[in-house]
Amino acid sequence: MTIPSDMLAIAIAAPGGPEALVPVRQPVPVPGPGDVLIRVAAAGVNGPDLAQRRGHYAPPPGASPLPGLEVAGEIAAIGSGVTGFAAGDRVMGLTNGGGYAEYAAVPAGQVLPIPDGWSLVEAASLPETWFTVTQTLVMRAGLAPGMTVLVHGGAGGIGGAAIQICAIAGARAIAVVSNEDKADYCQNLGALAAINRTQENIAERVMALTDGHGADRVVDLVGGALTAVNVAASARGGHIVQISTLEGASATVPLRTMMAKDLTLSGSTLRPQSAATKAAIATRIRSDFLPALGNPDWIKPDIDTFPLAEAHRAHAAMESRHHRGKLVLLTAFGAGEKAS
Repeated sequence: MTIPSDMLAIAIAAPGGPEALVPVRQPVPVPGPGDVLIRVAAAGVNGPDLAQRRGHYAPPPGASPLPGLEVAGEIAAIGSGVTGFAAGDRVMGLTNGGGYAEYAAVPAGQVLPIPDGWSLVEAASLPETWFTVTQTLVMRAGLAPGMTVLVHGGAGGIGGAAIQICAIAGARAIAVVSNEDKADYCQNLGALAAINRTQENIAERVMALTDGHGADRVVDLVGGALTAVNVAASARGGHIVQISTLEGASATVPLRTMMAKDLTLSGSTLRPQSAATKAAIATRIRSDFLPALGNPDWIKPDIDTFPLAEAHRAHAAMESRHHRGKLVLLTAFGAGEKAS
């Protein structure tokens, strides 16, 4: 494979709105020791990308300053010390930054094979959300068969991943959504039920659906006033996983209720995690979840695509919060790829 000297990429001109994303020409990165260079066909759009664009989520030391945390494509080159991959392999990967580009250097431990039957466009929707949910809900909060999991933002990327991971793990997901269209989508992904937050009392509905037991685990991207709702909806010994704070970084927490229910509230972000931690998450995904994703009848997320040069449009669409599933950017190399 002939690798060009430069590439199209999307940079952040200055912190701000979607218009801050600008196409630029940059040198193609050189894979360092332990890295692979991926010729990017598609790059997923995620909440942390929006936060970085606004100036609220700086890349960790040594990471690319370009946005983009997940890609799918073909391996173009391999750094020293890498085994198990070859040039031309179709892969998906969790980047440390730099995914909004035609080429991305990615630590090999964060790279996975494409599931059977998935296009590169579809595969680009997986890494960031599945790594996040595997790290927090599965590995940290101990998701187990038979548990009931309340999933806020069920129709989004994180929510959809949580619903499907619950299904594979033998747990039951209850999705929280804002309209009936999103409720149908979540149930199609495998949710036991969906709660319309604009019409129903979330905690009361959870208790009714679980015969008064409550949710054993809660996946929350909202924060703020919803924290107290999560406490009320939790079962004794439950664990609330805080992944984002879209509607409030501070909350009034009913501590006495938390104590009485013996609850755990944990929070973390994925990007600053060590290479070893991310590699361990990838290993867990490969062993526990990839086989199921390759089943012919597996339900894939809804995907809307945008040309890489129009990343600003994808960010504006994500900020509208009207979409469901994932938003994906396509390079010229990935233009012929399609989502089913």
